[in-house]
Amino acid sequence: MSQILGRKDVLPIARRYFVSNGFDGTLTCIGVVVGAVLSGIPDGATVIKIGLGAAVGLGTSAVWSVWEIERAETKAEILRMEKAMLTDLDDTRIQRERSTARLLHAVASGMGPILGILIPLSPFLLEGGLLTMVEAATIAVGLGIGVLGVFGAYMGSISGQRWYVAAARMALAGLVVAVVNVFLPG
Repeated sequence: MSQILGRKDVLPIARRYFVSNGFDGTLTCIGVVVGAVLSGIPDGATVIKIGLGAAVGLGTSAVWSVWEIERAETKAEILRMEKAMLTDLDDTRIQRERSTARLLHAVASGMGPILGILIPLSPFLLEGGLLTMVEAATIAVGLGIGVLGVFGAYMGSISGQRWYVAAARMALAGLVVAVVNVFLPG
C-alpha cells in the first residue's frame, strides 16, 4: 500500500475527487437545508432524512462513477503498456497497484460528499430541543460555508496560494447557493 501511496499520481487524484465531490455535497446540503426550511418542513428529523437521501445519492454517484472512470482509464493504460512491452500484465504488480489505486480513488470520491452533507446536517439533531428550525438552518449554512472554506484553504496551501484567499473563494460558493435559494420563487 505504501508503494501505491508513494506514486506521484495516486494521492493527488484521490484528493481532487474528495474535494470536488465534497464541494458538490456541501453545496447540495446548503441548498437542501435552505429549501427545506423555506418550504415549511416542520422538523429537523425530516431535513436529516432528506439530507441523508442526498448523501446516499451523491456518495453512490461519486464512488460508482470514479470506479468506472478509473477502471476504463486503468484498462487503457495497461493495454498501452502491454502493447509496448509485448506481454500480458494480468495478475502482475502493475495491475494490482492500479486496482488498489482505483479503490482508493473511489473511496476518497465517496467520502467527500458524505462528509460535505453530514457536517452541515448536524445542527438538525438539536432542532426541537436546543435549536429552532431557522437556527439549525443558519448554523447548518454556516457549517457548510466553513467546510467549503476548509476545502479551499487546504487546496490553497498545497498549491502555494494564499490559503485564506482560496478559502474565501470556496466559501463564497456556499453563500451564493444559500442566497439564491432564498430568492427562488415558491
